Amino acid sequence: MTGVPQLPEGDPAPPTGQLPASALTHLPRRPLAVYVHVPFCRVRCGYCDFNTYTLGELGSERSPATYVDSAQRELALADRVLGPDVPPVDTVFFGGGTPTMLPAADLTGLLRGIRETFGLAPGAEVTTEANPDSVDAAYLETLRENGFTRVSFGVQSAVPHVLATLDRTHDPANVERAVAAARAAGLAVSLDLIYGTPGESTGDWATSVDAALALAPEHLSAYALTVEEGTKLAAQVRRGVHPAPDPDDEADKYALVDERLAAAGYGWYEISNWARTPTDRCRHNLHYWSGANWWGIGPGAHSHVGGVRWWNVKHPSAYAARLASGDSPAAARETLTVEQRDDERVLLGIRLANGLPIDGLGAQARLRVGELIGDGLVDGQLALTDRRLVLTRRGRLLADTVVHALLAT
Repeated sequence: MTGVPQLPEGDPAPPTGQLPASALTHLPRRPLAVYVHVPFCRVRCGYCDFNTYTLGELGSERSPATYVDSAQRELALADRVLGPDVPPVDTVFFGGGTPTMLPAADLTGLLRGIRETFGLAPGAEVTTEANPDSVDAAYLETLRENGFTRVSFGVQSAVPHVLATLDRTHDPANVERAVAAARAAGLAVSLDLIYGTPGESTGDWATSVDAALALAPEHLSAYALTVEEGTKLAAQVRRGVHPAPDPDDEADKYALVDERLAAAGYGWYEISNWARTPTDRCRHNLHYWSGANWWGIGPGAHSHVGGVRWWNVKHPSAYAARLASGDSPAAARETLTVEQRDDERVLLGIRLANGLPIDGLGAQARLRVGELIGDGLVDGQLALTDRRLVLTRRGRLLADTVVHALLAT
């Protein structure tokens, strides 16, 4: 189906979902996160390659209700697989798709299931993604009253013609209303922006950044548009309807957002993410980037526990059928080698403002530190005083080059 990515190949996953004993050894001593993938959207955005479906594509208005029952079954499966030594859940993230296409009672019911199954750690972070037009004050109040702490709005742009190119359907004027309703409910606010859309001028991008800053979110993400194979946008670029994003233009726009956010008091903590204070950082995503354990619930969701990674079947019907029969919805899995885990530590860790400890790198990588400093890709002062590799702004723009240098043999 157009816009739905293929899952990677892997080893067969047992129908029981059972994990190797070695994967559970350190389970009690590491944070546990839960991701809930809600794969429904009202319309499909032209650039999106996530595992999402419109109700028209599924051919059934009952699919969301079936999904909720199935997700609860997967939660029970997770309880059996992880066993009694599992720690309370530190973060929960509802993503999609558009999670807020479900009634608020469904989201809070799933959160209640997570709480009753594993418990929530004190101060747990609980986030849902939302479109600005998909929630109102009552919906957001219900979320907050039942344990949600954060809402992440997919704003993407404040400029109508840019939103139209992206096939985004929300009215930019409704963003302010949605943010105000979230604040009134007591929820922290994150805003997501996209830069590099065909036809977006530097002035358009500045308008979007300034509009986001005017709302004073606790957290802001800004991602460069990528043209993914199988999407409507990829077909339009191939036919010449739209030009491909220009890397130089995207670099200029990254510099613009970084400068304006820094001037407004926001600090970057990951290449594409800024927070007003350290406590406003998205802890859920930090768990991903630090290699913590997480269980992904839902069609196509990915999970990782103790070096074992697996992914669910994509289609909601196949997902529901597996769980209804008592089987795991996992399509396949892989066990990461020591070398793969070390490579991922470098690949993900270098993206963070905390950086990478130089002394934890291999001998060949340590020899390249001086070259990276000389090229202006990492902060030379921090490398010398703190023995950490932290990307400069230029390094953030060329992060793949840094990773290649550190992993080259």
